[in-house]
Amino acid sequence: MKKFISVLLVAAMCFSLTACGNKAAADSDSAAIKANGKLVVGITDFAPMDYKDDAGNWVGFDADMAAAFAKSLGVDVEFVEIDWDNKVLELDGKTIDCVWNGMTLTDEVKSAMECSNAYCNNAQVVIVNKAVADKYQTVDSLSELNFAVEAGSAGEAEVEALGLNFTPVKAQADALMEVAAGTSDAAVIDSLMAAAMVGEGTSYADLTYTVGLNSEEYGVGFRKGSDLAAMLNDFFKASANDGTMEACAEQYGVQAALIK
Repeated sequence: MKKFISVLLVAAMCFSLTACGNKAAADSDSAAIKANGKLVVGITDFAPMDYKDDAGNWVGFDADMAAAFAKSLGVDVEFVEIDWDNKVLELDGKTIDCVWNGMTLTDEVKSAMECSNAYCNNAQVVIVNKAVADKYQTVDSLSELNFAVEAGSAGEAEVEALGLNFTPVKAQADALMEVAAGTSDAAVIDSLMAAAMVGEGTSYADLTYTVGLNSEEYGVGFRKGSDLAAMLNDFFKASANDGTMEACAEQYGVQAALIK
């Protein structure tokens, strides 16, 4: 009888371990998105990484790579425009599966998210009107300016650290509009965006960038403990090896920023 009870206990333990393993697999982010049939990506309007084309479709280096990653997982991609300052809340609330939008890998981001390896270099740069650019070529010269910066962004962190006056706005694109309209003296945005959006031949031909405030790296953020971060790292490695990442970067003019 004792032997029979022991056998039952061992069987019960094995069943319990198997059930726990199956539940862990079922609860994984990769299993969840495959069940939903889509990868929901949190973004903002941020050329050349994520922006809408003339047909209203989201395109850009990040958007195209996100779509390719989703395809590699056998699911569709869905882009959701978020308030950047609420990106962690959106992620933890499971309204999105990842944040993929030229996101700087700050200590705060890395502590709140499961992050991919860095894939692009970047910097925060000061944007001013060309007519006054000669006056603002050093950090010390910026103290008199009123800045527009994206709330929750690396740009906001830089101006705050420098003790500069600033107004938070919803997106980096809004910060540029503030400077163009004259409602703010300057903005701080990502250098990759500045290269695509500011200067001759762009919608902001009267604006230019002057002072570089830092150097940083971009990564993609998932929920803490997500198995998708490791899967994306594998995808990045394969895309780099077969040349598709480089080709996509060249399409949007960010190839020089790629981390190889």
